[in-house]
Amino acid sequence: MSELHYLSATDALRMFRSRELSPVELMENVIARVEAVDPTVNALPHRFFDQALEQAAEAEARYAGKGEPPRPLEGIPTAVKEEEPLEGQPWTQGSLLFEHLVADHTSNFGQRILDSGAIVHARSTAPEFSCAGFTHSRLHGVTRNPWNLEYGVGGSSGGSGASLAAGTTTLASGSDIGGSIRIPASFNGVVGFKPPHGRVPQMPAFNLDQYCHCGPMARTVADCLLFENQLAGPAPDDIASLRPKLELPEQLDGVEGMRIAVSPGLGDWLLDDEVRRNTLDLAMALRDQGAIVEEVDLVVPRAAVQRATAIHFHLGFGAWVASEAIEHGDQMTAYALEFPRWAAEVSDGGSWIEKLEIEGQLYLPVGELLSRYDALICATNGTRGLIAGDDYVGHGLEVGGTQLEYYFESILTPVFNIFSRCPVLNVPSGFADNGVPTGIQIVANTYDDVTAFRIGAACERARPWMDVAERQPQIEVAQA
Repeated sequence: MSELHYLSATDALRMFRSRELSPVELMENVIARVEAVDPTVNALPHRFFDQALEQAAEAEARYAGKGEPPRPLEGIPTAVKEEEPLEGQPWTQGSLLFEHLVADHTSNFGQRILDSGAIVHARSTAPEFSCAGFTHSRLHGVTRNPWNLEYGVGGSSGGSGASLAAGTTTLASGSDIGGSIRIPASFNGVVGFKPPHGRVPQMPAFNLDQYCHCGPMARTVADCLLFENQLAGPAPDDIASLRPKLELPEQLDGVEGMRIAVSPGLGDWLLDDEVRRNTLDLAMALRDQGAIVEEVDLVVPRAAVQRATAIHFHLGFGAWVASEAIEHGDQMTAYALEFPRWAAEVSDGGSWIEKLEIEGQLYLPVGELLSRYDALICATNGTRGLIAGDDYVGHGLEVGGTQLEYYFESILTPVFNIFSRCPVLNVPSGFADNGVPTGIQIVANTYDDVTAFRIGAACERARPWMDVAERQPQIEVAQA
C-alpha cells in the first residue's frame, strides 16, 4: 500500500535505518488513521498517543546514532490486546468488573514487546474475559469488521485483527486458548501465528494450560515472523517455556518438493461454500511453486473435539468465569454467562483423564498423516462470518446448509489447541460473497515452526494479499 498506515513493519524498519522515514512520521500517520476510522471500527479503547509520539522521537534519535542503538522493532506502532497486563495501563479484560483496574505489573510476554523497541500506542479490544470467538462487550461496545461493518471481527483477539485490517496499527499481539489468534486473523484477512505450547512464555498459571498460547499478529508473513522472533524464547518464570530459543530465518526457503495434505473441513466440520472453495484454491495454487499437494481423507470428529474442549474449560478457565458469575453475574455479558454453562452441559461430568484419553485418540490419525506429509492445510473458520454484536446465546447459526446449535462448532481452531505442540499459521485465502475474508490454517509437525512459515510465505506469493486492487475495506466507503 502507498499509505503509510498500511506500511509493513519490515519495510518501515528498512526505511528507518536508511533515514527515508522517521518513526515520528509513521506514528503520526497511524494516529491520524485511528482518529479517522476507529470511531467506526471500535478496536482501540485505550490510547497513549502523547507517550507514543515521545517514544517515536526517542526512536528517531536512536536511528540517527544518538544514544543506544535501535532495537529490533524500534519505533513500530503495536497494539497490545487488553487482557495482557502492562504496568500502569488499564487491565479491564473487557469487563465491567475490572473497569477501573490498572495493572501493577507487566507480564513476561508484554515485557518482550516493550524490550523489542515496539511502541504500544493503543490497547486492542477483546470480549469479556476473552471467552468468546467474537468481540463486543458491555464495557467497550461492538468492534466491527473493516471489510463489512455488519459483521464481527472474531475473537478473542478481535481488536488486534481489526486494527491491522483497518491500518490503525502495524503489529498486534494476540492470545489463543481456543483459536483466539487465528479466528480474528481469518475474519480480518491478516496473518496470525499460534506457536507450539511453550515457544512464547506466559505468566503462571495459564503457562501450564496446554491450550493457552500467546503470539504475533501482522498483515504479512514476514512481519509475523519478525514479531515472533522477538517474542519467543525461555523465561525464568515459565517452566513450560522451551529451550533453546528458536530463531526463525528471515529468508525462507521455497516449498518445492514439500508434501502438503489438504482437508478443508477435517472430514467432519461444516463449511460454507466460499470457505471450502477458497481453502482448496489456495492450497492447490502451491503446486505452481513445486509443492506436492494432495486432498486427503482425514476425520477429526467434531463431537469428540467439542467434548474434550468442554471438559477442559469446565475444569479450568470456565470454572473461573463461573466463579465470577456467582457474585457479579448481573454485570456480565450474556455470552460470558453462557460459556461456563455450555462447558458444564457438554462435559456432563467428564473427568480430566477422559479428556486426555479423547485427545490422544484424536491425535492418532493426525500424527500418522503428519508422518507422511510436511504439513496439513484446513479452513480456519467454517462460517463466512459472525454478525457484529450477536451474543449467539439461545441460537446457533447455519453453516454449509446445516443449523448448528452453538456457534463454537463453526470454528475449526480448537482442534489445534488440543494438538498444542503443533505450530499453526493462519493466512488469508480470499473473500466470502459478503466481503468478509476467509483464512486457512497451516499446521506443521510438532515444533516445526519454520515449515509453517515457509508455506505461509508461499501462499502469500500465490495470492498477493496486499495488492491495492484487492484491498478496499468498507470503512473506506464509510469515510468517503
